Amino acid sequence: MTHNDIDKLVHSWIVAAADRPADPRVRDITVRLVGDLCKAIEDLDIQPAEFWKGLEFLSAAGAANELGLLAPGLGLERFLDIRADEADAKAGIEGGTPRTIEGPLYVAGAPVCHGCARLDDGTEAEQGEVLFMQGTVYGDNGTPVPGARVEVWHANLLGNYSHFDRTQSPFNLRRTIVADEQGRYRLRTIMPKGYGCPPGGSTATLLDLLGRHGQRPAHIHFFVSAEGHRKLTTQINIDGDEYLWDDFAFASREGLVPPVVRVSDPAAIAAKGLDKPFASIDFDFSLHADSAAAPATEVERLRAAA
Repeated sequence: MTHNDIDKLVHSWIVAAADRPADPRVRDITVRLVGDLCKAIEDLDIQPAEFWKGLEFLSAAGAANELGLLAPGLGLERFLDIRADEADAKAGIEGGTPRTIEGPLYVAGAPVCHGCARLDDGTEAEQGEVLFMQGTVYGDNGTPVPGARVEVWHANLLGNYSHFDRTQSPFNLRRTIVADEQGRYRLRTIMPKGYGCPPGGSTATLLDLLGRHGQRPAHIHFFVSAEGHRKLTTQINIDGDEYLWDDFAFASREGLVPPVVRVSDPAAIAAKGLDKPFASIDFDFSLHADSAAAPATEVERLRAAA
């Protein structure tokens, strides 16, 4: 069957068969996706058993809530960022802190703190390395942005996120920090660890068949927003991680790997109220002003809330 034959068939199924007004956008997307899938079936000689196995895989991934993990694992979420970068460039928006993927593990409603926050609940304080992170939120003109909201979340030492991991306390390693009058934020937490896709899960199974690993480097997620500015979705990676530039989710980007300073000076340790060395990261965020010429940065998608 030729591609032209397939296009005619799909048009008859989706467009000609309609007996009431259709949503044009949904219709056009459906026609394209169904047509492309039919062409792949024809070109690759996909057999019925393979087709149904594929549907079973997607059903299992959805039941396990892993579709949000498959999207970054197959590069789709990174592709959306590439397109957003291209749209920004066309609108004349350049520089600033690079965006990168959100991932599927944000939870709305984290406690709000002003100026500074402690993210961890202390349960892993003995095993983990204490990390202090601090910086300033700037605008396009290089001036601080007072009151900017810095939402932050990351995994625990086992690579698990609170809310999805019910053994953790609510909002462990999650906070919203409102920057002070100089646009500064500060946080204390534990150094996150890298982790992998759930063993035996849909994502890990597919990646294994593709000859790929499912590991992520240690990282910390951020939403940074302020009135009159474009929302930034980004994350930093922890320098020195084995998978720093080999992230299965393709989220590593230049400009998002700040230096990690290890502090062992007794006076500095005492000043922090600690009895052991700690790590420190300085990282500033640079936001762009709102622009009607570029697509919105607030992405509507289903997110968890507690």
